[in-house]
Amino acid sequence: MAAAGAYLRCAPLGGEADQPAAGGPNVAGSSGDVRRAVPEVVRRRLSPFDAGGDLCSWLATALIVAVAAVPRLLNLGSPKGKIFDELYYATEAHHLLLRGFEWDEKNNVAANVVHPPLGKWMIGLGELVFGYNETGWRVSAAVVGTLSVLILVRVARRMFRSTVLGCAAGLLMALDGMHLVLSRAALLDIFLMFFILAAFGTLLLDRDARRRRWLTALEAGLDPTVPGPDGRLPFAVPWWRLATFVLLGCACAVKWSGIWYVLAFAALMLYWEMQARRSAGVRRPWRDALVREIGWVAIGGTLLLVVYLASWSGWLFTDGGHFRHWLRDAGHDELPIVGALQNFWHYHVEALRFHTTLEKAHPYQSWPWQWLLLGRPVAFDWWCGGAACAGSAPTREVLLLGTPLLWWSFIPALGALTWFGIARRDWRVGPIWLGVLAGLLPWFYFAVADHRTMFYFYALPAEPFLVLAVVYVLGMVMTPPRPSAATGSAPSGPDRRPIGVIVAAAYVLLVAACFAYFYPIYVGKVLPYTDWAARMWLGNRWI
Repeated sequence: MAAAGAYLRCAPLGGEADQPAAGGPNVAGSSGDVRRAVPEVVRRRLSPFDAGGDLCSWLATALIVAVAAVPRLLNLGSPKGKIFDELYYATEAHHLLLRGFEWDEKNNVAANVVHPPLGKWMIGLGELVFGYNETGWRVSAAVVGTLSVLILVRVARRMFRSTVLGCAAGLLMALDGMHLVLSRAALLDIFLMFFILAAFGTLLLDRDARRRRWLTALEAGLDPTVPGPDGRLPFAVPWWRLATFVLLGCACAVKWSGIWYVLAFAALMLYWEMQARRSAGVRRPWRDALVREIGWVAIGGTLLLVVYLASWSGWLFTDGGHFRHWLRDAGHDELPIVGALQNFWHYHVEALRFHTTLEKAHPYQSWPWQWLLLGRPVAFDWWCGGAACAGSAPTREVLLLGTPLLWWSFIPALGALTWFGIARRDWRVGPIWLGVLAGLLPWFYFAVADHRTMFYFYALPAEPFLVLAVVYVLGMVMTPPRPSAATGSAPSGPDRRPIGVIVAAAYVLLVAACFAYFYPIYVGKVLPYTDWAARMWLGNRWI
């Protein structure tokens, strides 16, 4: 963090108006031609961040990824046995490898599962490589959790135009207890979060690519006010956009809650298209964006559906899965292909009915308004030796608990994010808030509407966006004041950047210290009972 002040002078965090210009009004192209004069304000708004292959940024990224990888991969086989819902997912992954569909060992029939299979296929990949053991069913989650830190570093660097802030974002998520525990357990949520975050990253790349094309076209003489083909961009396939839909399809193929990010990111994609057109000078940017881009959204939606169906290939191309021959078993005609799809639909209807009527009490269930406050974490594993759990009796727990200092800072960070976003009209605030709301708001509705049983780890898909909110605020603290609009000079007074860097660095160090203190109960290290009890800061709420 020491060089943050110097770096941020070259890579400001502010809104589009603060972005560095890509060049003057007339800039020589690669072939020596003089590009058309584009107003400076338009050039700033359309100039994407050149994230490039900066060696220093990649070395810094590699360091953060290494910090994340060590606790996620170290001694992955401990604790022994299947902890919490590994009892279901590790077992179902094993049977996917053996049969192509999930199997109920107890009753010796096809299992009636209510989550799509992609996450279990990924767990099964680890079992295929390392065997049907603790390391085998946990290693995929550990790898994906580590890769998610890598993606967050690059996403934050692109959004905030700062390697320092990008690394801060990755480090904070690497030092989060909930992310660590789910990276060391064969549950589905880490895969869901990974695909959502990766989809957000490709959506950012699509945004930059589209703006780059608009700027290039304007420099080449395009007049967007001219009706017809002469005022349009040349045809090009938006590969990053299509990749976004593929990744969202993967998210939905892990858990259906990925659908909220499909809706959110599709809306954000169209909004960014409208913004780019408005900056370029298109007369009716909203109408033009809808008319020109809705076809690509439809193609992306088709890709999403294909990916989702492909994840069910084991069920579709075998005969033993649950409800696989529902029509035939009910005495109805079952046509080739069409009948399989009808059975597939019936399976989904029944699974949806299960989710919407799930009200069974669980000792570790919680409500979404408790999640950011750490009101009810989840015990994945617990063991206490000796005649009584007291004093120096050996105690071991794997507790799904976010690093308290980090999670308790999310709410004030969201408040500051809103304040800075309104004051600076910063485009980054909307996407961050959208990612948080898509991950949390539906659960508020389900909690009120049908009192559905839910757990703290449902908040994991929102965590990268919550971390981005914190890092955004840290960047604002470290960024020098904006120049005055009237004079063009910075406000008078002491330079706050050194103090801002110290505050931000102190915050990250405190989060790291808090993570280190709770680390034994994240990975199941044996502690004296008194030491374990000292970490139960909220008493019975954490026990």
